[in-house]
Amino acid sequence: MHHARQHAERRTSERRHRLAHEAARLMAEGGIRDYQQAKLKAAERLGIRDDASLPRNREIDEALREYQRLFQRDAQSDALRTRREAALHALEFFHAFHPRLAGRVLDGTADAHTAVVLHLHADDADAVARFLADAGIPAEALSRRLRLDRAREHDAPAWAFHADGVAFELVVLPLDALRQAPLSSIDERPMQRASASQLRTLLAAEETAGPG
Repeated sequence: MHHARQHAERRTSERRHRLAHEAARLMAEGGIRDYQQAKLKAAERLGIRDDASLPRNREIDEALREYQRLFQRDAQSDALRTRREAALHALEFFHAFHPRLAGRVLDGTADAHTAVVLHLHADDADAVARFLADAGIPAEALSRRLRLDRAREHDAPAWAFHADGVAFELVVLPLDALRQAPLSSIDERPMQRASASQLRTLLAAEETAGPG
């Protein structure tokens, strides 16, 4: 009985590993952004149907970093740098809304498919729409569901647009979210975010370090 349970656990672990790496490949090559969508598509492709084998988002994130390091290093590095530089310009442009960079452009897994995600902070979300209109930036209105903490979810208004070949997504949060970032979908901890000065420091450090 003990050996049978060990065998079942080992098979489940192997399936989770295969699913995590297939989901990571789909995200890296197919531009899928959503972890849940990637893992379900991977399960369908591999014919794995038990929920116990579905990997956690953290496992997919680790597999994605490994895939990019092995197969996409130069192209991914170039795309990341381009998006971080574009993000810095956007942070400066939207400075009135206390912007913060979030997501894959900050955590280092962005590729050519990835949008620059900025969190803007305003109690009047329409102020962002007016700002975009005044600046002559055509943007598509969206909504993004975020977890403000373990008890509260929030449907945040968002706007998407392109500039200089880079996709941007502006997510508008209440001013008090400046003090407490929403929870990450990867580890359920407060998201990593960066101000313009923090991103400038990051870019300078990368410039000093050089390729490698």
